[in-house]
Amino acid sequence: MTFRTTLRLAAGTALAAGLVASLPANAYRQEISNDLSRCSAGNGPAVKVTVTGIKSSRGTMRVQTYRGTASEWLAKGKWLHRVEAQARRGTMTFCLPVPASGTYAVAVRHDVNGNGDTDLREDGGGMSNNPSINIFNLGKPSYRKTAFSVSSDVKPITIAMKYWG
Repeated sequence: MTFRTTLRLAAGTALAAGLVASLPANAYRQEISNDLSRCSAGNGPAVKVTVTGIKSSRGTMRVQTYRGTASEWLAKGKWLHRVEAQARRGTMTFCLPVPASGTYAVAVRHDVNGNGDTDLREDGGGMSNNPSINIFNLGKPSYRKTAFSVSSDVKPITIAMKYWG
């Protein structure tokens, strides 16, 4: 093998390794069950989300994780994991694994009538770090206000539901 051939092979291997490294650590849009055992000690990285202030047991709760970046936060189809469950008035807890240590954000939606649409008169929502949601940010606060760090452990967060109706 010549030096030039060896150099090409090395460059090709490096390029392939770079492409693999740039791929997402986990595929997008994975719907999972709410398995709280994934949030027990030593099972990270994961986010244990406690949602408070759920106004009724009607409808569906949807909890989604996103990477905490400007390009992915609340971007269509860019959620990592989603858990949907029958709503339960008061407080509910969800476990969402994340692909690796890093920066993430969580969005929660209570679809009270279960029609799949956002109905401002009934439905509610919330986000990690409980940012202000108002007409000025059109319900989409900056990723900087919702992002948080997850290490190799389980990160507990609490999200307070907000209802507009």
